[in-house]
Order: sequence, then structure tokens, then C-alpha cells
Amino acid sequence: MNWLNSEAFTLFGQHIKWSDMIGNVIGLIALALGWRRSLWSWPVQFLSGLILFAAFATAHLSGSAGKQVVVMAVAVYGWRQWRSGADRAADGHVAVRFATRTERLLLLGAAAAGTLAVAGLFTLYPSLSWDPWPDAYIFVGTVVAMYAQARGMVEFWFAWLLVDLVGVPLNFANGFAFSGFVYVVYGALVLWGMRDWWLRSRRTARPALEGAPA
Repeated sequence: MNWLNSEAFTLFGQHIKWSDMIGNVIGLIALALGWRRSLWSWPVQFLSGLILFAAFATAHLSGSAGKQVVVMAVAVYGWRQWRSGADRAADGHVAVRFATRTERLLLLGAAAAGTLAVAGLFTLYPSLSWDPWPDAYIFVGTVVAMYAQARGMVEFWFAWLLVDLVGVPLNFANGFAFSGFVYVVYGALVLWGMRDWWLRSRRTARPALEGAPA
């Protein structure tokens, strides 16, 4: 597995690792499938997490490896949630919606509490992360975003955008240049996907309003 962390090529003076490139390209495909509301978004996300877990584990980056374990667990949850077909649109894909006020507060509260808890753990055990606060922020933000995606919430795109704002400089600073470049592409996909889900949520809500009793 040592080849995973070997250098593939150099791009703009940055050394690109095979693991960084392969895992993140697959993750990018998973996000694109999520934009299309495809069930395959989840197994592809799981594969991305598996590759990155192997890469980080062999590089002795326990915190980053642990993040991928959680990502894979949430991917399994998302697969089961979307596969159940509880919330399907007319085209057979998962229906999307905006979160309720209570759900938004719960997401924000979970993100804040989770970041404090994980950052505290990383601070107590420095071997888990060299950048405890931004690493914790990205770790928890990723989990919150994936959970919101599994529930079909438009807010999942906002969560991803907030993760990207910290993820780009952090990845460049830690030598995972390809992750940094991919996060920039993530940003463009997030804005595109956010618009698509936003419009779809309005189309989903309109028939419900029209069918409501006067």
C-alpha cells in the first residue's frame, strides 16, 4: 500500500500523491452523483472514503483516517435512507426540501458541539491532528453535510460550501495539494448543485401547496 502515498506527478510546483488524487477524484464523482440525486452517490462516496482511509492510515495520520471511517458509516446510512424510497419525487429520485427551523437549529448545534468536542480530543492527543481546530471543523462539517444530504435537505450544499472555505487552505498547508485543487472544483459543483436542489425544492413544495385544502 506504500504506492498510495508515493508521488504521481507535480502540478504547479505541488507534489501530487496517488492516494490524494484517486480518492478525491472518486469523491468528486460522488458529489456530482449527489447533485443528480442518484443512489449511486453513496457507494461511490464509500469507495472514496475507503481509499483515503488506507492512504491516511499508512501515512500514520490517525485523525484523517478516523474521519474516513465516519464518512463511510454515514455513506452506508445515506444509502439505506435513499434506498428506502420514503421520500421520492415524481421522477423516481429522492425528493429534496429545505430543513425546518428546528432541523436547522439541531444541525447548527450538532456542528458547534461536535467541533468543540473533536477539537478538544485532537488538542489532548496532538498525534491525531497537527491542526486540531480546522481539522475538527472539517471533520464535523463533512459529517453534518452528509447527514443533511441523506435527509434530502438543501442545506447540505451550504454545509459543504462552509467546509470548502477551510478545506482548501488546510489541504495545501498539509501537503495534500490535489485535495486543495479538488476542493476548488467542489466549490463550483456545490454552487451548481445548490441552485438545482433549491429550484427542485420549490417545485416539490408547489404541488403540496396547490393540493392543500382551502
